[in-house]
Amino acid sequence: MIFFFVSITITLAQSTIVTSGDTWKYLDNGSDQGTNWRNVGFNDAAWSTGNSEFGYGESDEATVVSYGGNPDSKHITTYFRKVITLSSAYSSFILRGKRDDGVAIYFNGVQIFKDGLTEPILYNTLATNALDDGQVWLSATLPGNILQVGQNTIAVEIHQAAINSSDISFDFELIGQNSTYISRGPYLQMGTSNSMQIRYRTNVATTSKINYGTDPNNLNTQVSDNVSKSEHLVDLSNLIPNTKYYYNIANSTEIIQSSAQHFFYTAPSIGTEKKTKVWVTGDCGTGTSTQANVKNAFLNYVGNNYIDLWLLLGDNAYSSGYDYEYQTLFFEPYQNSRTMKQTPIFPAPGNHDYYSSSQASRSGAYFQNFTLPINGEIGGPPSYNEGYYSYNYANIHFISLDSYGTETASLYRLSDTLNSPQIAWLKADLAANTQKWTIVYWHHPPYTMGSHNSDTESELRYIREKVLPILERNNVDLVLCGHSHNYERTRLIKGHYGLESTFSANTHNQSSSSARYDGTSDSCPYIKSSTLPNKGIVYVVAGSSGWPSSTQGNYPHDATIYSNSEKGGSMYLEIEGNRLDSKWISENGTVADQFTIMKDVNKNTEVYIVPNTPSLNLQASWLGDFVWENSSITSRTLSINPVIGQRYFVEDSRQCLKDTFLFKVNPNCVNNYQLTNVVGGNSTLNLNANQAISASNILQNGTRVNLSAGKSILLENGFQASNGGVFKAEIKNCVN
Repeated sequence: MIFFFVSITITLAQSTIVTSGDTWKYLDNGSDQGTNWRNVGFNDAAWSTGNSEFGYGESDEATVVSYGGNPDSKHITTYFRKVITLSSAYSSFILRGKRDDGVAIYFNGVQIFKDGLTEPILYNTLATNALDDGQVWLSATLPGNILQVGQNTIAVEIHQAAINSSDISFDFELIGQNSTYISRGPYLQMGTSNSMQIRYRTNVATTSKINYGTDPNNLNTQVSDNVSKSEHLVDLSNLIPNTKYYYNIANSTEIIQSSAQHFFYTAPSIGTEKKTKVWVTGDCGTGTSTQANVKNAFLNYVGNNYIDLWLLLGDNAYSSGYDYEYQTLFFEPYQNSRTMKQTPIFPAPGNHDYYSSSQASRSGAYFQNFTLPINGEIGGPPSYNEGYYSYNYANIHFISLDSYGTETASLYRLSDTLNSPQIAWLKADLAANTQKWTIVYWHHPPYTMGSHNSDTESELRYIREKVLPILERNNVDLVLCGHSHNYERTRLIKGHYGLESTFSANTHNQSSSSARYDGTSDSCPYIKSSTLPNKGIVYVVAGSSGWPSSTQGNYPHDATIYSNSEKGGSMYLEIEGNRLDSKWISENGTVADQFTIMKDVNKNTEVYIVPNTPSLNLQASWLGDFVWENSSITSRTLSINPVIGQRYFVEDSRQCLKDTFLFKVNPNCVNNYQLTNVVGGNSTLNLNANQAISASNILQNGTRVNLSAGKSILLENGFQASNGGVFKAEIKNCVN
């Protein structure tokens, strides 16, 4: 018999015993296994082995199971088994599972959970249809005596609702807990290059303690607080930039939560051109199957890639932003996935986040649940207001704005640009910004015809009319919003502040390209400069991370190049050096839209070299692929023997980008020159020396060469002037 073990070697208040992605034995041949397969000691050596999630038809499976050879008569039942080992007892267990369509779960041969099935459960019993399509995690709390210390057998059967069903899904998690456990989080806040805040909530008041270090087997540093509380904020400081830290959560007597997913990376030093990965969700806290689908699609797409930042675009917990809504609709749907344990969250508030208090009050759950850098801790001037703030990460400046809250007795909002404290702060922030990239996000979009109308809704219209000119005068590259429960994306645009009917593609689009950069027609990246006046901004509405909904009659907005109101989704940004790539990942796992922006590319560079330079390296100005002229080298850097006067070219494979390098010799007067470099055809070379010039090089066809020296010009062996060129040498003093 083959067993697969999960061993817990330390007593934890909350321990992950089985997690998504673990190894199981499974049987997918459609056979009648009776009931003995559920029991301890059953011989499953001949069964297949795979990792969850299991299934077919959804494109999100880690292991694809077979349905047989006939798509119109598929296997009804698929079987799964796993043996675990517990080294200690627990007071209770949390069982979490995904199933499509019906499921029955057995511990040590005893049924402990079922959904969508009625007794008797036979191998050909059809299930009721799973309305969530198996995308929502079901959960149940089980008593501690349901499993024993030592070996235990988990057996699961998944049943189809119809023999021609298009898909099947199964995933499973099991968490053991004792009297004290984490009910919220952990989640990360205030991530800097040398600090991180870990927040969490426990079910009862207890002391706080974080054990952490760079070695997962030696968490040798601790931060603790001996005051008992249920809301815990623990600050880790004096960390090393761009470094991986592991951690667990404890109190004064025991470890409360620990797993292989409990780690984070500190930010790089500000200005570093590190590849940065960002997840963006808008209007996400709905508790719907769409929310689960969007999360799972994103995690499946990025795989094991670490996500550096998580941006929230507002309306993070429906429908009024109360704390219990944050608990059930935001924290619980995300806290068992790795992102919340590993990635700092930087939110923006939406109107629904304010409904639990008032528009003028910043006392609601949103403002209690998030710790925000309002004192300029991570870059940018202090805002001293939890509604809006800014921060730097790598070479990116992020600005989170508040498009719904009011300030002062006059109740100024974001669009009150003459008097709003937020606008005064925003202008100062933009003026002080020195990062290559600037991304601004808030809730209410300036361009939308989705579930909201940016022509008829005044708060959207005023932002477009009054705030966008400020952003466009400064170095803003990308604006992200939610509110409309759909996805809409513009080209690189500038100067449109009126109603939709006044939008002119010829006037306002700064590029006709889709910027998908995928080889399709007119899809080259948007090109911008770090130093020249702002060429335009890409505006994105990404408010369907919780659900897609209805649209206006004239949807999509004329300013958009791509829109989607059929599926939910989230954004994935990758920013490295002078390249920004954005993908909108639909809940079905496809990249439905993408665009690329590049800065400071397509360079024409004159390279001045010292005569006789034997070799030097040329580097393309972008990240991507490279086609060097007359070379098979495909790397970003090319090593050459320079030819004076010759131009070198590098392009990308899609012929969107091109750098040119022209080699010249400094014409200023020097003491002596010894010239051995080839002078390229049809080029011009002027050399001036106080003392002497010696030449042993070749002048190619059509060159024009003028040599001037105060004492001597020596043409040595190897010197050759080709036909069609002009060569002139004269004894003449020179001065700079």
